[in-house]
This record gives sequence, C-alpha cells and structure tokens, in this order.
Amino acid sequence: MTGNSPYLEGQLLMAMPHMSDERFAQSVVYMCVHNADGAMGLVLNKALEGIDFAKLLDQVGFEGEPADNFPIQFGGPVEPGRGFVLHTADVVREETMMVGDGIALTATVDILRAIAEGEGPAHAIVALGYAGWAPGQLDGEIQANGWLHGPADLDIIFGTTADDMWPRAVGRLGIGDPSRLSSAAGHA
Repeated sequence: MTGNSPYLEGQLLMAMPHMSDERFAQSVVYMCVHNADGAMGLVLNKALEGIDFAKLLDQVGFEGEPADNFPIQFGGPVEPGRGFVLHTADVVREETMMVGDGIALTATVDILRAIAEGEGPAHAIVALGYAGWAPGQLDGEIQANGWLHGPADLDIIFGTTADDMWPRAVGRLGIGDPSRLSSAAGHA
C-alpha cells in the first residue's frame, strides 16, 4: 500500500523476475480496482498475436481505415473476449470510470470508434481481457513475493514500448538489477 490506504488502485504492479506464470512474466499491470471485494487490472505490455487495432475494429463492424493502427494488448486471462481501453482523461464519456490521476477506463465500442476517427483520447491502450483477483488473493501474492508495486507514471504507461515497460517500471523503484531480487519472501 500507499498512504493510509491498503489498496493499490491507480498503481502499477510489476511481476517479480521469478514469476513462473508465463502470462504474467515481466508484466506491468495497471490496477483499475483494488478493494475488500478483490482486484482488477490490465496487463499493459503483452501484445496479442494476430490482432491489431484495425482487425479489432473490423470485428466490431467499424467501416473505414483507423487514424492509427497499433497492437492490442493481452489485458489478462479473465474474459479474453471483452475489450477495455485505458486512456488519458482528456476524453471522458458517461460510461467512463476514472481509475487514477488523469487515467480513465472505458469499455465501450464508442471509445474505439472515437480513437479510430482521430477523436479519442491523446493516449490509449486497448486490451482484451483483464487480470482479476479474489478478495485477499492479490495481497497474498504480494506477501509471497510475487509482485512489486509502485506509483503509476503516465510516461511509463503511455510513453514506453511494451518491451521497455517492465525494466523501466522496476527501475523507477530504484532497483538497478532486477535479476538480483530474491524469490524468497521475508517478514519482519
């Protein structure tokens, strides 16, 4: 946690170097929700094979060429057919949820159309699926030394390539060589 809150909503999770689950190895997860009922986040740095923004738009019936084309991210293993857009809060719709300082989450086709037409937010990551944790599960994984966590940074989220995101996010925590992190959890 941060401050007085034991919850990580609006923060980044970074997988520890020894993460054995390939879906999350060297992943950076933006935490959209974290409370007593559980947690939900989006993996930001794992592009899905075989699908990009243009193909996704075609699947939802958008006609025309998008203003920009980019990879679609694997948001997590839960509901892999459901789409989410994590974006800067310069474009907010009625169904948009504010999830952090200047960061919003929208899960409608309208936001995809706006992005395709060049009228969307300044920065966005489109993901299919999400990472979800039952009540207390994420806290247990952190205590078992599975995840690091730290403040979200707009530059890391929206201004870093997927390949560079994990080392930069871990580096922002002051960790020079992540491979030296221990897989053993300790408790004082």
